[in-house]
Amino acid sequence: MRGQGRRVLLVEDDARIRRVLAIALRDEGYRVVEADTGEGALERHAESPVDVVILDLMLPGLDGFEVSRRMRRTSDVPIIVVSALGDSHDIVAGLEAGADDYMTKPVVAKELSARIRALLRRSRSSQQQLPTIVVGSLEIRPREGVVLRDGHPVALTTTELRLVERLAGRVGEPVSRETLLTEIWGYDYFGDNRLVDVHISRLRSKIEPDPGNPRHVVTVRGLGYKLAP
Repeated sequence: MRGQGRRVLLVEDDARIRRVLAIALRDEGYRVVEADTGEGALERHAESPVDVVILDLMLPGLDGFEVSRRMRRTSDVPIIVVSALGDSHDIVAGLEAGADDYMTKPVVAKELSARIRALLRRSRSSQQQLPTIVVGSLEIRPREGVVLRDGHPVALTTTELRLVERLAGRVGEPVSRETLLTEIWGYDYFGDNRLVDVHISRLRSKIEPDPGNPRHVVTVRGLGYKLAP
């Protein structure tokens, strides 16, 4: 089965939506752990690690934004927001809170499953062949999945790590947003470029001495981004 027993934490306070999504995900072979509050989501996540989190934003008590931020303090688990909040501000806020992907309700279960697979598709075979790359104060070690800044490890999410590794594989060459979407979020991904821009912003906040004036991850107007030598 496509899910191959992967554990999914489904955080949704609407019992009907939660039931429908849980059934669809179990049909795909995922093991589904459910929570209907933000506090419950953090408890389930702390009890036993999961492979991916499906997170509603409008939860009673602790909302999804805060749940995402708290999970990010201790984990790089992939997070997909599924929310009725669909304007640009909400999408950017959700991604900046730490989510890897964002879907607006109503969702099609098969599309959700496809996005889960894309995030879980963590094949690093090509990147693992890359040698250690030093760019300015950055040292990128693809084989170890480690990035150092001034000799100190930087805590990156899996998505951020994959972004910097993809750029490091082509130092000095611009990589388009579409290419990054395809290579990181999956060939069947059909999101928009804001995903890339928000995650690049988060990456810069962690690896750049001055994120407002980036030296390492540089915007190439009209093309995308490059890792500057």
